Amino acid sequence: MVPSTPGSSPRGSAWPALLGVAHGGRDPAAQATIRALLTRVAGLAPGIAVRAAFVQHAEPSLAGALASDAAGPVVIVPLLLAAGYHLGHDIGEAAQRAGVPVAAPLGPDPGLVPALAGRLAAAGVPDCAPVVLAAAGSADPQAAAATRDQAALLAERRRAPVLAAFASAARPTVAEAIADLTARTGGPVAVATYLLAPGSFHDRLRHSGAAWVSPPLGDHPAMAGLVLDRFRAAAGRASGPVRPVRPGLAAPRSPR
Repeated sequence: MVPSTPGSSPRGSAWPALLGVAHGGRDPAAQATIRALLTRVAGLAPGIAVRAAFVQHAEPSLAGALASDAAGPVVIVPLLLAAGYHLGHDIGEAAQRAGVPVAAPLGPDPGLVPALAGRLAAAGVPDCAPVVLAAAGSADPQAAAATRDQAALLAERRRAPVLAAFASAARPTVAEAIADLTARTGGPVAVATYLLAPGSFHDRLRHSGAAWVSPPLGDHPAMAGLVLDRFRAAAGRASGPVRPVRPGLAAPRSPR
């Protein structure tokens, strides 16, 4: 459970509550992953109430969470890796009705690179292996472009090609990208999972034929720092209560 005080920020806090809104899924592991991420966020910022909500297939719903927060200010942080239908329609319209601000999506952003690299390393992927950055996919061209931008950011860190691909709704497919990189490099290809949580899309990636498939980004420390970064920017603050993290873990960055 995400530690928070229902309905308001902790007593004496001048900060609004942070409402992290994820896509949602029926898989309990997906919901648990989102809650674990927000628990890590709450640990970084003990003066801020942190809660979870979901667009679909999980509780609390976004509408329900906004209704429960009516007594106090709140900032929505979309736990999405790109703009698209859910941000513009589901989250945007609900936020407009409630009169609350919405932060930018988490990607693309250089702050995602440590999380992606960390998950690849955890999967045993060599630094020289070519990588397919595999997103869920969207019919929205803006979302596809954002994934390609994130692939370029990851390629700057690695010593091998990185190609964006999609599990659905856009091209190239993950299988097409793996085949392309295999033909170009002659070596085994890794899939960098560009998803926040496990579920059906990650199951597809695990059966994609790649030599390695990294875990979802989940509650990697760099993700928690990025969520807090987005919250601060939307709340109009450049700094706030942050609990120091151990050396080697990513601390929250100041908004750009």
